[in-house]
Amino acid sequence: MDEGEVRDVTIETTGDQGDGIAKVERGYVVIVPDGQPGDEPTVEIEQVQENVAFASIVENDSQAL
Repeated sequence: MDEGEVRDVTIETTGDQGDGIAKVERGYVVIVPDGQPGDEPTVEIEQVQENVAFASIVENDSQAL
């Protein structure tokens, strides 16, 4: 996973700070501010660390009302 990478994720849960949490290959965690469980946004990876990445939503395909 690289900074600037754009990918589709599924928000599985929310973290302690209310951010969405998605898991991608091999259980790697992606933190997505404003993500809600069940959302399937397209995100851009902004910061990559050893076991977690931080991303922003570029397109939200959720079916929220």
